[in-house]
Amino acid sequence: MKMSGNTILITGGASGIGLAFAERFLERGNQVIIVGRREEKLREVKDRFPNIHTKVCDVSKQDERISLFEWATKEFPQINVLVNNAGIQQRVNLLNPQENWDYYRNEISINVDGPIHLTMLFTPHLQKQAQAAILNVTSGLAVMTGVWVPVYSATKAALHSFTTSLRHQLAETNIEVIEILPPAVNTDLGGAGLHTFGAPLTDFADTIFAELEKGEIEIGYGGTKERLHATREEIMQGIKGAWQNFLKNNPGFRS
Repeated sequence: MKMSGNTILITGGASGIGLAFAERFLERGNQVIIVGRREEKLREVKDRFPNIHTKVCDVSKQDERISLFEWATKEFPQINVLVNNAGIQQRVNLLNPQENWDYYRNEISINVDGPIHLTMLFTPHLQKQAQAAILNVTSGLAVMTGVWVPVYSATKAALHSFTTSLRHQLAETNIEVIEILPPAVNTDLGGAGLHTFGAPLTDFADTIFAELEKGEIEIGYGGTKERLHATREEIMQGIKGAWQNFLKNNPGFRS
C-alpha cells in the first residue's frame, strides 16, 4: 500500500497497537481517524495529536457500525484505508464458565462481527478511490490456538479465514487486502498487566511498518511470522507446549 497521502480509519485506535499505528501513519503524512468506545481516551489522544480525528463507536453494535460508516464517508469522502484493529481477549475455563453467554458473545461481536461488517460496508466506497486498502489485525493465535483464550483464538481464526477470502474476491479491484498477525504485545489487551511479557510495542509497530513499506500483504512478527510457514505437526506441538506452559504459570486457572 502507499504509505502517505491516505485518509485512514482505525478502529480501536485510542490505545495499544491501534494508537501505535495511528502515530506512524500521522508521521508519514496521512489523515487519520481513530475510533474507540471511550470518549475520554479519545480526548487524551486528541490532546497529544491535535491533527487526529476521533469518533466514539462501539463496533460490537450493528447500529453504531452503520452510523460510523455513514459519518465517516460523509465527513471524509476521500477515505481510502480501513484498519480493522479493535478487539478484546478473555481467558475462559470451558469446564467452569463463570459468566452468562452475553459476556462471551461480546468477544465474538467485537472481534468478528465488527471487522467483517465494517469491511462489507466500506468496500463499495473504497472501490471508488484511486488506491485503497483494508488492513485486518488478526493474531498469531489465529494459526496456533491459545487454549486459555479459546473464544479469542476462534475469532481470530475466523478473521484470518475471512481475510483470505476477501483478498481473492478483491484481487481484480483497486483494494489491497493486508493481514497483520501480532504475537502477544505489551498492551492492555485482555486486561491491565496481562501482556507485560509481550513484544515491545514500539519495535513491533516499527517492524510492521517496515514490512508495509516493502509491500508485504501477510505480516507476522517474531514467532507469528514463523507460524505462517510451520507444518501442521509443528503447530500442534506448539499448541500443546504453550498450553502446558500456561498451566504451569497459572495453576489456579482450572479451579
